[in-house]
Amino acid sequence: MLFTVWIGVAFLAGLAVSRAGLPPLVGFLLAGFGLRAAGVPPDGALDLIGELGVLLLLFVVGLKIRAGQLLRAEVLATAGLQFLLSATLCWLAALLLGLPGPAALLLGAAAAFSSTVIAAKILESRRELRAFHGRVTIGILIVQDLLAVGVLALLGAEQPSPAAALLLLLPLLRPLLLRLLDGIGHGELLVLYGVVLALAIGGYGFQVVGLSPELGALLLGALLAGHPKSKELADSLWSVKEFLLVGFFLGIGLQAVPDAATLLAALALVGLLWFKAAIVFLLLLWFGLRPRTAFMAAVTLSSYSEFGLIVIQAAVERQLLDGDWLVLSATAVAMSFALAAPLSRHAHALYRRYAQWLDRFENAARIHPDDQPLSLGDAAFVIAGMGRIGTAAYDCLQARGARVVGLDNDPAKLAAHEAARRRVVFADAEDPGFWQRLDARPVRAVLLALPDLDAKTLAAEQLRAAGFQGLITAVHTHSDEVPRIRAAGADASFDNAAEAGIGFATDTWQKLAREEPASPG
Repeated sequence: MLFTVWIGVAFLAGLAVSRAGLPPLVGFLLAGFGLRAAGVPPDGALDLIGELGVLLLLFVVGLKIRAGQLLRAEVLATAGLQFLLSATLCWLAALLLGLPGPAALLLGAAAAFSSTVIAAKILESRRELRAFHGRVTIGILIVQDLLAVGVLALLGAEQPSPAAALLLLLPLLRPLLLRLLDGIGHGELLVLYGVVLALAIGGYGFQVVGLSPELGALLLGALLAGHPKSKELADSLWSVKEFLLVGFFLGIGLQAVPDAATLLAALALVGLLWFKAAIVFLLLLWFGLRPRTAFMAAVTLSSYSEFGLIVIQAAVERQLLDGDWLVLSATAVAMSFALAAPLSRHAHALYRRYAQWLDRFENAARIHPDDQPLSLGDAAFVIAGMGRIGTAAYDCLQARGARVVGLDNDPAKLAAHEAARRRVVFADAEDPGFWQRLDARPVRAVLLALPDLDAKTLAAEQLRAAGFQGLITAVHTHSDEVPRIRAAGADASFDNAAEAGIGFATDTWQKLAREEPASPG
């Protein structure tokens, strides 16, 4: 019965906030607060559901990352320096409040972490996990997770066992895991395989040896990254993950009902997030990232972490902090989640609004190689998004003798297209700076084959804002997307399923015509 109440209240709250233009997760958080205020206590079953959702989310994130892209200076140094600077600022603030040194240090460390869950959820919903700023953000979060494990180990809360060293052998299992992935088909076994890897091996396996189960789920997913079926596996887990994550956000809201003083203190802590974002922004600029990339990463990292809650809880259990700090921390984390969701949703619009001011900070002398727009040469047709639809469009135009270039922000796709002798360059189609710096005079048409509606509309708007007068076409999945695409500046939008059906029927007709000289009809 109680489970039915949870789900019903969560649905109504999610529906209400979505009608107000906010992400449903904000409604789930508010539902948790409302249930707690109504006298519903935290429940272990709901916590378990939420934990499973988090593990599946991080496993899916792992499926979309490349380990080699994380071991870079802009990731490792930014994560380390941001942790030190943020922790130091919060430590000094805690000392000014009269806290003892060790307690202040723990609060500073907890406040320095950003939420892996909320950042991964935001990036996945915007389909930006493989964008340059998405890869940098996830890399920073992984380093933060490792630092959190270290802090918990120092507290004696999560002391890794000697058996944890065996996890260094995990990469040796990759060939076996990939062979299993190849052989399990496309149905329910594929879903179950992902669940077993994320929850049993990645989650429980890492927990047994004293390491973070969240880190384990993410690393298990990373072992399968790059496999042709990794996207299918991620898609198959999507609905399960989304449902289970409702439990996580409800559970955060059910932690406690804050009083007025706690709410004010939590609001003050949320205000400090601007300092954390500024530190990330400036550090990434120092390492050569362009203002837009640094801004998007900083916004996505503007939250407090569920790991921070674990650190505070461990400190309370060891009587290093008063129990009121746990209530305050839970409230601040929930508020930061509620702020991060709409803030990140409008991050592109915010950057466009303040781009003229933010671009003054660009370190033009040392722009990162992955962040530089490239010349498209004499291409007459530009295809943004080189997935299956974009690739088919590229091949069709090339077969007609057109000069075509593709754009994509996934290095793995670039390598595959290069092997197939297609001309595809690394570019973020949502980057206003890319379209502004592009010499589009030779371009006759831009085809927007991007999967995300916001990405298509942003690209169309930026093209028109940059003065492009040629043809802009796009594809859509749902008919209600067409008005937004047209309003953004596109000349036409085509239903990708309908176009696939037309192509399917045309090819069948032509094949029959070749085999039977008489009319196929």
